[in-house]
Amino acid sequence: MKTFKRHKYQWLIGALIILVAIALGSAIYKTQRPQATSSTTKSEIVSHYRTWKKDYLRGGQQKYVLTTSSGAKQTLSEGQGYGMLITAMVAQHGVKSQKTFNQLTRYYLAHQVSSTKPLMAWRQTQRQGKMQSTTAEKTSATDGDLDIAYALILADEQWGSKGTYNYQQLAKKLIGAIKTYELNSTTKLPLVGDWATSKSTKNLVRPSDLITAYFRKFASYTGDGSWTQVAQRSQTTLQKLSAAQSTGLMADFVTVTGTGLTLGTVQPKQVASSHDAQYGYNACRIPWRVTYDYQLNHSRVSQKIAKKMLTFFTKQSKIKAIYTLKGQAVTSYTNQAFTTPVVYSAQALSNQVLTKRYANALSVKIDNHDYYPATIQMLMLLMSGSIGK
Repeated sequence: MKTFKRHKYQWLIGALIILVAIALGSAIYKTQRPQATSSTTKSEIVSHYRTWKKDYLRGGQQKYVLTTSSGAKQTLSEGQGYGMLITAMVAQHGVKSQKTFNQLTRYYLAHQVSSTKPLMAWRQTQRQGKMQSTTAEKTSATDGDLDIAYALILADEQWGSKGTYNYQQLAKKLIGAIKTYELNSTTKLPLVGDWATSKSTKNLVRPSDLITAYFRKFASYTGDGSWTQVAQRSQTTLQKLSAAQSTGLMADFVTVTGTGLTLGTVQPKQVASSHDAQYGYNACRIPWRVTYDYQLNHSRVSQKIAKKMLTFFTKQSKIKAIYTLKGQAVTSYTNQAFTTPVVYSAQALSNQVLTKRYANALSVKIDNHDYYPATIQMLMLLMSGSIGK
């Protein structure tokens, strides 16, 4: 009888722990639409969206984001995620975009890794008039899946899930697959893709994937408290990476091992490019990702991380494309993929120096031949504007 009582109480304690985790996910991390950070007008947003859509959306009933400017048409799951985010967010500004969102969703559904794995295949190229993935390309890139999942949540909140697609069902299914295939079982941090399971790849981390705001939202949206741990451990890792450099800059890729989240470095060309260990074309998204958590959830930790990076950029006469972690510019040119996330962050965190210096950076004409900076600029313009105006 005593044994039964002891087990009964253990069961009750366990149940309470689970309930507390879920409550944290749904109460503390309940997100809301961000407030305006600039004087961006609806007309600017609508004009830029029409331009971006004309230049970069392709396809018919299945639409995709064109990521190449020459040669065979190509797209990436990363671009599909951005396209779905843009199309869901522009609806919050009063633009009728659900039809386009559904076309983007239809393309995502047609290019999943497999019928049982709803992650998106990371690349497709047009061959004989059809967008296709090779066998090697039928693996995932975590950043694309995270943005697609979050965009589906925004769509559910914007339009509901009783129309052509049940966005809620699709979002929860994808979030479940991300948890199963794209999280490191020890660190609880995102893998770089479902393929990163070997000894040499499983501890790779793309710091721009540590999207704390998304993980908080996944917790509240699904009622799965384990996403709260992913959010907390992601933020701890970002804190460590920020503290590691006086500039606050982080690399495109790092390694993180063990339950203690021990940081390590990668070599140039170890993962994707010669800039793998520098603040490059992946890491340039970090000011955006971290600031978004502050904008939605008022996280002081995220605010501190973003502010440290802004302090560095305030001292630069121009924001260049690619830096060493010590703060030395690797190139002499600028690129909107690097500039606009910093400007958005400066607006959200009230950094007046950068906000005045780059007053027109978000609203200048979008580049019509370079998908990556054009698309990130479009996203930053949307996120900086007044929601609902």
